[in-house]
Amino acid sequence: MNLELKEKVIVITGAAKGIGRGIAEVLAQEDAIAVIVGRKAADNEKIVELIEQNGGKAAQFVAELSEPTECEKVIKEIVARFGRIDALVNNAGLNDGIGLENGSYEGFMASLHRNVVHYYLLAHYALPQLIESKGAIVNITSKTGETGQGNTSAYAASNGARNALTREWAVELLKYGIRVNAVVVAECWTPQYANWIETLPNAEEKLKEITSKIPLENRMTTAEEIANTVAFLISPKSSHTTGQIVYVDGGYVHLDRALANA
Repeated sequence: MNLELKEKVIVITGAAKGIGRGIAEVLAQEDAIAVIVGRKAADNEKIVELIEQNGGKAAQFVAELSEPTECEKVIKEIVARFGRIDALVNNAGLNDGIGLENGSYEGFMASLHRNVVHYYLLAHYALPQLIESKGAIVNITSKTGETGQGNTSAYAASNGARNALTREWAVELLKYGIRVNAVVVAECWTPQYANWIETLPNAEEKLKEITSKIPLENRMTTAEEIANTVAFLISPKSSHTTGQIVYVDGGYVHLDRALANA
């Protein structure tokens, strides 16, 4: 399917690794210009080089998105380079374990800046360009905003906010023809996930336990599967889809997990 994304300038945060990288690669395969935003130039440049080696187009911009001034700065840099923004994929974040019992005000607020404040700021600063292009926004969110996880109050709160902002922006931006949707991730294999699982006792057994509870095929979701849905939601092929929270999770959140062992 031709998603009609050729030469579209699409900003993807946290795109040097994991889900963001998968999104950048798929969008480049669709002939879009993947604009990678991340905190480390060396990491960003690796994925730019890979995309270019495969015949795609990409660019990278360095920003520490937990710093509000960096959010405005990076959008200005992107506009100065390309003169337009056709879509924004808010993806950067970290399940950082700021819980209730052992957390703190400072840790909670810092986590909100790592995980949701920049979603708002990037959309705010990119909005004039998105209005001009009648563009789209996709927010990557996590199941923790609906299911909880334990010991991650700030991350769960951020994802609840990401979902709420998706619907709020979809309403506010109707008048501009800007569509806003979210893709919810449950158990997706990424470098961050791999690092986390290795912190647990009996990591291999724990991974088998988790995958056994994923109803569809008893396996982790791939970054490419997330990316394919993101690309569709950005594209004109989903022209009447807005305000939707789409779960790409093999049925993990909503299906009876007893099915996984049936």
